[in-house]
Amino acid sequence: MRARFLSEPKANSENSDPGLPRLIPRLGSLAELYDAGELEAQALRYKGIESGLFARFPELRGACPLFFSTPGRTELCGNHTDHNGGMVLAAAVNLDMVAAALPRTDTLVRIHSRGFGGFEVDIREQSPRPEEKASSQALARGMAEGLSRLARRESGASGRNSGSGRADRPLCGFDAYIDSRVPSGSGLSSSAAFEVLVGSILAVFSGLKVSPAELAMVGKDAENRHFGKPSGLMDQTACALGSLALIDFAGPGRAAIRLLDFDPGEFGYGMAIVSTGDSHADLTEEYASIPREMKAIALKLGRESLCGTTRSELREKATELRTTCGDRAFLRAWHFAGETLRPQALAKAIESKDIETYFRIVKASGDSSYKYLQNILPGAGSASQGLAFALALTEDFLEGKGACRVHGGGFAGTIQAYIPLNRTEEYHALMEKNFGTHSLYWIKTRRHGAICIDPPSRSSR
Repeated sequence: MRARFLSEPKANSENSDPGLPRLIPRLGSLAELYDAGELEAQALRYKGIESGLFARFPELRGACPLFFSTPGRTELCGNHTDHNGGMVLAAAVNLDMVAAALPRTDTLVRIHSRGFGGFEVDIREQSPRPEEKASSQALARGMAEGLSRLARRESGASGRNSGSGRADRPLCGFDAYIDSRVPSGSGLSSSAAFEVLVGSILAVFSGLKVSPAELAMVGKDAENRHFGKPSGLMDQTACALGSLALIDFAGPGRAAIRLLDFDPGEFGYGMAIVSTGDSHADLTEEYASIPREMKAIALKLGRESLCGTTRSELREKATELRTTCGDRAFLRAWHFAGETLRPQALAKAIESKDIETYFRIVKASGDSSYKYLQNILPGAGSASQGLAFALALTEDFLEGKGACRVHGGGFAGTIQAYIPLNRTEEYHALMEKNFGTHSLYWIKTRRHGAICIDPPSRSSR
């Protein structure tokens, strides 16, 4: 088991801790990234991605692209705590987003994603554009803005003058073809994976000395400022760093990170993500209301966030807080105060290999999200309650074994379930009967986060 306590660097500092990679790791073969049983299929996939690049941009034929891979992520505990300085436990997963890319001599970024189409954006212009809100263009432009800001800071910190500092050079544009195995709307953070993937390509081709931890912070800012979604830092951190990460966001501008290994298969369970089919469309206000209401309570307590808030403190000031902020805001703060303690307890259960305690904590997390955070049911007037239905079916199926909980932001989307390995086919059939074909994904944790890999044709497998 790997367990070490690390510090995420500030955006304007070098990563001096040897535990975290200083640069985006570069692998020499697919065998370093994928299990032996899937190597042949992945090699064919990568060849297909390269072919897609040349089919979409035929003028590039004959060139030798680099490949980039970024995983999706799963939240194991710490539902809606990251945006208020809390603690989370999240893991990179074996479903990834892969790009074949080639650098350009200008600042144009052209991206085509299989199944989603393409776009282009000139990253010399980096200010947020209202017409690009909630688009892939916004994320690409936001990543360029953040990386340029990091480059300027590093240039100033190193004492380089305006005639030689790389901050004075524009970022390098690129052409890329992307294939994603991170399902959109699955709660596995396809948007964060895309942000980190684009940032990795920009950093490598522009020669920027950027760590995966810094990429995560740039991605969060791009999603907040350019895309228009008030997310925390958990998704980008898990996608960029890989492994199973216990992340404490209590420090301003920093995150304490502890890396662990965990495979539920060791205890006879498979981890499933079930997509209920409900749409996240028009739910931005529902999501935004959670950090907004939590921070309203924090302000009444004289703080900028709920970090450090305890339930005893909330009990003592309950009347005032309920009167000024409302019951729902109070209950969401109540959720935070309990939920932010659970990731640490879950990590201890992992280290001691106590799977029953692990499941007990997972169930408590899900129960708190349902009752106090209130992110299971969509807004008033909606007849669709897919998350609640999926949780009900799964609890009944498990008969007290394993565990299940809401996965990700909630209101619609996915649940997470731990299913006995001898009943996985039965559960898979039950979920597809109720939610349709391809509604369930079996996932495993992935060691690597954002990486660059030599073309499979030029590397040993």
